[in-house]
Amino acid sequence: MICGVDEAGKGSVLGPMVVAAVGCRSTDDLAALPIKDSKGLSARQRERLYDAIVGDCAIAVITIDADEIDNVRSRMTMNACVAELHASALSGLKPECAYLDACDVNAERFGRTVGGHLSFPCRIVAEHHADAVHTIVGAASIVAKVTRDRAVRDLAEQYGEIGSGYPSDAKTIAFLRDYIRVHGQPPGCARKTWKTVANLYQKSILDF
Repeated sequence: MICGVDEAGKGSVLGPMVVAAVGCRSTDDLAALPIKDSKGLSARQRERLYDAIVGDCAIAVITIDADEIDNVRSRMTMNACVAELHASALSGLKPECAYLDACDVNAERFGRTVGGHLSFPCRIVAEHHADAVHTIVGAASIVAKVTRDRAVRDLAEQYGEIGSGYPSDAKTIAFLRDYIRVHGQPPGCARKTWKTVANLYQKSILDF
């Protein structure tokens, strides 16, 4: 088996981070699907491809919510956390070879870190933008993105309009600002250790 691994939501201030591993016997198994980096696909295209990938491939998905991320950040960096989660996803499939989308500025170092967490032999290939280069990693990016998007929609049903959850999204910032002003604290879906959240909370105290 060969695998691709990617994550979605690493830089978000709201909601979970999702790591997905997709495994198959050969990249030819995915040749018939128009797979590419999930960011280059529409939501509808991602959903259709998700169903095909999950139906045809081995899948391992790990979701870590906002509270877990805050807890992890008290013990390690986000890059170290992502490396551990990549390894955990791979451990569910135990491939002979794995292609990773490296979040570390040093891709080879990221690959070594992931490999160091594995208890089985696996050739690791870690590259930047691997989701745009390797079809198997593109497939993993789609599974991770769709899984996270569904989780964000569930949060929106609970909290109302929250946007995409990223700090660059004006809807997300407006939701955080309004929630903190009304409740005096960030919502449970917010990553409280993120500077964006901490700054909005501090500003609400000063304004009060």
